[in-house]
Amino acid sequence: MKVLTVVGARPQFIKMGPVSRALAGHAEEVVVHTGQHYDPQMSALFFDELDIAEPAYHLGVGSGRHGEQTGRALAGVEAVILEQRPDAVVVYGDTNSTLAGALAAAKLHVPVAHVEAGLRSFNRAMPEEVNRVLTDHCSTLLFAPTRDAVEHLRREGIERGVQLVGDVMYDSALQLLPAARERFAGLAGELGIKSGGYLLATVHRAENTDDPVRLANILRALGQCGLPVILPLHPRTAAAIARHELGDSVTAAGGLRLIAPVGYLDMLGLESAARAILTDSGGVQKEAYFVGTPVVTVRDETEWVETVAAGWNQVVGTDPDRILAALAAAAKGSPIEDYGDGRAASRIVEALLSLDRASGV
Repeated sequence: MKVLTVVGARPQFIKMGPVSRALAGHAEEVVVHTGQHYDPQMSALFFDELDIAEPAYHLGVGSGRHGEQTGRALAGVEAVILEQRPDAVVVYGDTNSTLAGALAAAKLHVPVAHVEAGLRSFNRAMPEEVNRVLTDHCSTLLFAPTRDAVEHLRREGIERGVQLVGDVMYDSALQLLPAARERFAGLAGELGIKSGGYLLATVHRAENTDDPVRLANILRALGQCGLPVILPLHPRTAAAIARHELGDSVTAAGGLRLIAPVGYLDMLGLESAARAILTDSGGVQKEAYFVGTPVVTVRDETEWVETVAAGWNQVVGTDPDRILAALAAAAKGSPIEDYGDGRAASRIVEALLSLDRASGV
């Protein structure tokens, strides 16, 4: 069997790792990197750390408006599908690369397998929400990470091909957390921090970076929280700080430490030792739970509702007072059973191989 995997952004590399390792020896995998994330610290480094093969194709899509970026990726993936003629195309998550890969495959009548199917924030103003919904509705296999995700699909009339498999990011965290904790010792010395003595922050979503008021509010709160704050700076956020002329806000936030983007192992290590995490990332919300660290989400909703229900996650928007109150109250919550047992990737590969047998290829 030949599987074409389409990825383009940091979270997708993490999700792809366990599946690629589980596929090895059972199917030929051809990896297409759209180039949606092209900074080496957010791309090439992850392939090295996750011990996954370098992509066979680099499409070089880069940044741009949503339609422009999605269109370039769609054309590039279509050309690869026509050349490689895979038995299935696997896409991950909710990025423009996800939608482009799914559309290209569906229009060429190649089965689409969507990892992280069924997630919903119910906010169609988010481009990620549009990508999720459209991808699910043109997929053949829908690998749902939680029971809520399965229910969301059922309500939209999608039941065929849906499988509850658990969360592949949990697989990855279980496999690599020991190495990440070892890496933290060296990182702590470089940054001058101690376990439990700092906050970790990530900010990158367009709803925050494109809005100067929201971004300024987040920076203001981080400067007033009373602890050192480590902020690995996403290229989009760095550009937004310059564009919105918020450099003074960063300078005024005395405890705020801006650092370059870090690899997966360093990030997991930083997450595991932080007192709390502030983020607008869906993946980081889950990783916080995986490593046992409470999280404050600077968005108005989340697709990972089980982290809120279990008490690990507070969704507070970007009001500085609400952010500060949530950080002060951040505490560990209850166990979450939905994410599975660390064998999501094995279940995904089993389903892909069953698809191959059913097709008679």
